[in-house]
Amino acid sequence: MKTQLATFIKDTPEGKEADAILRSCVHCGFCNATCPTYQLLGDELDGPRGRIYLMKQMLEGNSVSAKTQLHLDRCLTCRSCESTCPSGVKYGRLVDIGRHIAEKHVERPLPEKLKRKALNSVIPKGEVFSPLMKLGQTFKPFLPSVLGKKLPSTGARAGTWPARQHARKMLVLQGCAQPSLAPNVNAATARVLDKIGITLVAAPNAGCCGALSYHLNYQSDGLDYMRRNIDAWWPYVQQGAEAIIMTASGCGSTVKEYGHLLRNDARYAEKAAKISALTRDICEVMRDEQTQWQPKLRAGTRAKLAYHPPCSLQHGQQIKGVTEGLLRGAGFTLTAVPDAHLCCGSAGTYSLLQEDLSQRLLRNKIEALHSGQPNEIVTSNIGCQTHIQSATTKPVRHWIELIDELL
Repeated sequence: MKTQLATFIKDTPEGKEADAILRSCVHCGFCNATCPTYQLLGDELDGPRGRIYLMKQMLEGNSVSAKTQLHLDRCLTCRSCESTCPSGVKYGRLVDIGRHIAEKHVERPLPEKLKRKALNSVIPKGEVFSPLMKLGQTFKPFLPSVLGKKLPSTGARAGTWPARQHARKMLVLQGCAQPSLAPNVNAATARVLDKIGITLVAAPNAGCCGALSYHLNYQSDGLDYMRRNIDAWWPYVQQGAEAIIMTASGCGSTVKEYGHLLRNDARYAEKAAKISALTRDICEVMRDEQTQWQPKLRAGTRAKLAYHPPCSLQHGQQIKGVTEGLLRGAGFTLTAVPDAHLCCGSAGTYSLLQEDLSQRLLRNKIEALHSGQPNEIVTSNIGCQTHIQSATTKPVRHWIELIDELL
C-alpha cells in the first residue's frame, strides 16, 4: 500500500511504525473472513481492511470524524486478522496508533468520556476495584445487567499458597481484577508448581499490566503501569528468576510487548526487552515441565470439557493447541467447539463499551461451547472467564485449577 503520511506524524516513532505497517498491507481482504465484527455487520469499514483505509486517510492528514472513531471503537483488537494475514500486517499496533490519533481529533460525548475515565480509574487499581466489587456484590440486583452478571455472587477463595521454598523461582503477575474475581487462579498455579519444585513469587508492587489503560487511549497511564511492574520485578530478575508467568493471557499478550512499547524510553528499553523475553504463559511452562507433573496426576474419571482459547493467546501470542494438548494429556476429553478462532466479545472493556456487539458475540460463543455438551468450560483469561460465565450455568474456570485438583 502506497503511503504519504502527513508532516504531523511522518517523522515520529509512531508514524514510522504505522507507515511500515500500512506498506505491508496488500489489500487482499483475507482478514475480513475471520473478523468477528465484519461477520456480524457486513460493513467493509467494520473489517480490518476498511479500518486500515480509514487509518491511512487519517495519517495522511485527512479529516477525522466521529464515524471514523466509531469504526475503530468497534474493533475488538482480537487480532484474528493477524493470524489470517499472509503479509504479516501488525494490525494490533496500527489500531492502537490510529485510535490514539482519533482521540485527539474527535470530542467524545460527555457520558462516554466519563465512562471511559471511570473504567481507567477503577479497574487497573486493585485497591479501588476490590472494595467496589464487594459493594457491587451487595447491590447486585440494582446494577445494569451487563455489569451485574460479571460479578461473582460471593467472594471466591484462593486456598492455600505454598510455604515451601525451592531453588527454582518464577514470578507471577497478580494483575488488577483477577485477584478479586478469581483469586484461586494464581494460588492454584503456585500449588501446581510447588509440586514440581518451583517457587512462585508475586512481587508486592506489581499490578495491572497496563493493557486496559493503553487500549482506552490513556496510553501514558498504561506505560506508567508497565514501568512500575518492571521496577517491581527487576530485583527478582537480577536474583535469577527463571520466568515471569502469566495466568491471564490478555496480560501476557501485553507484557510480551513491553520491549516494543518502551523501546524509545532510554531508562527502560533494555529492562523492558528482558522482561518481555522472560514472560511466558502458564501453558508454556506446563508444556516444558510436563514430564515433571503429568506422572503425578491421580487416577479417576475426568470431566468432559469445552476449552475456549482466548484471542490474546491464539492471536496475540500465537500460542495454539498447547493448552488443549496439556488437558488431553491429563486425561480430559475436549469437545469440538465451532469457530474457536472467534472472539467471545469480552476484549478488555469492550463488553462494557460496545454492549450490543459484545452480547451478540457472546451468544454465538455460548452456543458453540455448549454444542458438545461439556460438563465444564475452561479458558486461559480472566476477562473471557467472567464474560462467558455471565451467560451460562455451567462452571467456567481457568484450566490450571483442574490440574491443581488432580495433583
